[in-house]
Amino acid sequence: MLSKALLRLGANAARHPWRVIAAWLVAATLAVLAAVAFGGRTSDSMTAPGLDSQRAAELIERARTGQEGMTAQVVVTPLDGAVTFFGHDSARTALTRLRTEVERLPHVLGTSDPAGALDAGGDTAVRGGLVSADGRIAVVRVQYPDQSRLSADDLDALVDLGDRLRAELPLRIEMGGNLFYAFSDADGGTSELIGLLAAAAILFLAFGSLVAAALPIGMAVFGLTVGVATMTVLAGVTDVPTFAPVLGSMVGLGVGIDYALFVLARHREYLARGLDPHEAAGRAVATAGRPVVFAGGTVVVSILGLAVANVPFMTVGGFAVSIVVMIMVLASVTLLPAFLGAAGPRLARAGRIGRIGRALRTRKPGRLARRRDPAAGAAHAAGWRRWIGHVSRHPVPYAVGAAGLLLTAALPVLGLRVGLPDDGSLPPSRTERQAYDLVAEGFGPGTNGPLVIAADPTGDPGVLDRLVGAVAADPGIASVAPTHIDRATGIATLVVFPTTSPQDKATADTIARLRTDVLPTATGPGPARAHVGGAAASLSDVGRRTSQRLPVFVAAVLAMSFLLLMLVFRSILVPLKAVLLNLLSIGAAYGIMVAVFQWGWGGALIGLEATVPIVSFIPMFLFAILFGLSMDYEVFLLSRVREEYLRTGDNGTAIVEGISRTARIITSAALIMVAVFLSFAVAEDPSTKMFGLGLATAILIDATVVRMVLVPATMTLLGRSNWWLPKWLDRMLPRAPEGERQKTAPFPAPLKAKDERLRRSPRP
Repeated sequence: MLSKALLRLGANAARHPWRVIAAWLVAATLAVLAAVAFGGRTSDSMTAPGLDSQRAAELIERARTGQEGMTAQVVVTPLDGAVTFFGHDSARTALTRLRTEVERLPHVLGTSDPAGALDAGGDTAVRGGLVSADGRIAVVRVQYPDQSRLSADDLDALVDLGDRLRAELPLRIEMGGNLFYAFSDADGGTSELIGLLAAAAILFLAFGSLVAAALPIGMAVFGLTVGVATMTVLAGVTDVPTFAPVLGSMVGLGVGIDYALFVLARHREYLARGLDPHEAAGRAVATAGRPVVFAGGTVVVSILGLAVANVPFMTVGGFAVSIVVMIMVLASVTLLPAFLGAAGPRLARAGRIGRIGRALRTRKPGRLARRRDPAAGAAHAAGWRRWIGHVSRHPVPYAVGAAGLLLTAALPVLGLRVGLPDDGSLPPSRTERQAYDLVAEGFGPGTNGPLVIAADPTGDPGVLDRLVGAVAADPGIASVAPTHIDRATGIATLVVFPTTSPQDKATADTIARLRTDVLPTATGPGPARAHVGGAAASLSDVGRRTSQRLPVFVAAVLAMSFLLLMLVFRSILVPLKAVLLNLLSIGAAYGIMVAVFQWGWGGALIGLEATVPIVSFIPMFLFAILFGLSMDYEVFLLSRVREEYLRTGDNGTAIVEGISRTARIITSAALIMVAVFLSFAVAEDPSTKMFGLGLATAILIDATVVRMVLVPATMTLLGRSNWWLPKWLDRMLPRAPEGERQKTAPFPAPLKAKDERLRRSPRP
C-alpha cells in the first residue's frame, strides 16, 4: 500500500536525517562531476521526420555545400555617415581587414567577400546581397561546420574579435546568426535567483518561521542541482534543446517548492497536535506525500505525452524536463523528511510572526489572532470557511460569472498565430538586434530569414533554369542568390530572400505557395524534385505539425487524467468537472498570451520590444505542463474534500471544510509558483517570456477563480452526484488508496502522541 510505504520512508528519513542528507550531497556531487566530465551543450534541431524542410536538409547534407553547418554574419557600416563603401578606399580597406581577421578564426570554413565583390563592380556586390544599394551597409557571412564540432569558445572568439576591431576600425560592427542562437547563454540564472527570493519571502509570511521557510528552498536547490546536472549529461548523449534547462529550472523550482509546502504544512499540523517530530514527518509524507506522488506522476506522464507530436526535439525536451520533476518528487518524500527530522521540534514554534500573533491574541482574541497563528493552519481557516460557504449558498451566479470570465479571457485564442520570434524581438542593446535592424534597413526584412531550396535535377538538366525563373517571379521573393551546384551529386542549392521578415505570416504563405504551386510547376512530372528548407521553413513546418497533432495530444491527456481521477476518487462527475475546468483555465492563459505577445497589450510591463507570434511548440508544451500542474491542486484539494465526505457523509460540509482547510496552502503554493514563473517572464528571450507568463497566468487563474469559486460552486450544484459511480463500474475498477473509507487507523505503527485524545481523533 502506497501510504504505508511512504510512512516508513518518511519516518526512517526523519530518524536518520544526516544519512539521507549525506546521500543527497553525494548524489549532487556525482551528478555535477558527471556533467563536467561527460555532459554536452544544448542544441536546437528544429526538424522532424517527413517534413519538406527535413528532405531539403538531407539533400543539402548530401551535396556538402557547407550550408548544412552553423553560420554567423558580421554587419558593418561606416561610423561617418557621409562615407560609403562605394567611393571611399579607407572604408573598403577596413572592410577587407575585418573579413581577413574573421576568416582566420578557428573552425571558420569560409566567408563572403563584400570588398572583393566591390572590386568586381558595385552591381555585383549589390546583386550578391553583400552591400546595400546605397553603399552604407555590408555583410560578411561566416560559414562554420556543424554544431557537433563547435563550442561556446567559437562564439567567444568571434565576439572578442568584434570588440577589438571596434576600437581599431572606423566601422560600426554588429553580429548575429545561428551561432549566437546556439551558444549564447540561456536566460535563467538571474530569474532563478529572483524566483527563489520571492518564494522564500512568501514561505516566511506563510509559516512565520525562517527555518520553515528555508527547508522547501533547500530541498528545491538540491533537486534542481541534481536535475539540471542530469540534463547536462543527457545532452552529451543526444540533442537536448536549448530551452530545456530554462524550462526545467522554471518547472522544477515551482513544483519542488510546492510539493515541499504541502508536506511541511501537514507536518506542522501533526506537531501542533502533539506528535513526535519523527512520527509527524512520517505521517506527513504518508498523507500529503501521496497526492504529491500522484500529481508528480501526472506531470511526468503529461509531459512525456509530447512524443505524440513526432517532433524529436520536443520529445527529448519533454523527457529532460520530466527528469527534473521526478527528482523533485523523490526529494519531497526523502530529503524533505530528513530536513524535518533534523529541525526537530523547532518547526512547531511559530517564529517571530507567530509570537506577534500570540501577543495580539492575548490582547484581542478573535479573527486576527486566528489569522496570525500559523500553527492553527487550516483548522482555523475561518475566513476561507466563510468565503466557501458564501459561494456554496449562491452557486449559480458564481458558476456562471466565473465561467463567463474565463471564456472571455480565452477568446483571443481564435487569433492564435504560431511562428518563431526572431532577433528583431530582442532588446535594442543586443548586438544580434542591431545586426538584424541593419540588415533589414539595407537589404529588406526578408534577408534576415533566407530560404534554401535544394533541388535534385536527376533526368532533367533544364529544370534548374525553370526553377530559378519561377522562384524569382514569385511576388513573395525579393531576390535569388547565384545557384550552387555540387559536381559530385548534381544537387543544386538556391538561397532565396523573401520580401517579408521570418516571423511574418506572409513568409509562411510564401513557403506554402512555393511548395504547392511554384516548385511542382517548374519540376513537372519528371524525376526531378525540389524542397524548401532553411530555418524559417523548418520552423513553419514544425509549427504546422504541432498544430495538427495538438488535438490528438489534448484528447490523450484528457482521457488519461479522467481515468486516473476516476480511480482515485471513485466518481464520474468529479473527474469530468476537473477536466473541463482545467481546460477553461488553460484556454484563458492561452488567450492572455495572445493578447500580450501578438496584440501587444501590456507587453511593455515584461520588457517585450515588439509583437511576436507564439512560438510554435509552446502551446503543446504549456498544455502538458499546466495540465499536470493543475492536477496538483485538484488532487490536494479533492483528497481533503473526499476525506471529509467519507468522515461526515454530507456533501455540503465536505465542500466547505475540505476546501477551507486546503485554501491557505493552495494559495500560498500558487503565489510561490506565480512568483517563480513571473521571474522568468522578464527574461530577454521572448520564448522564455512566453513560458513564464503562460505558466504564471494559468496557475493564478487555476488557484483562484477555478479552485476557490468554480469548484465549490459546481460541486454544490452537483450535490451527492459528485460521488456517483455505477456499481458495475465500481466493481471493475481497481482500488486506489483513497477509494474506500478506512474503518481502522490508517497507519499500523502506534502513534507517539502526547495527547491521548489524538488516538481517537478522526483521520486528518
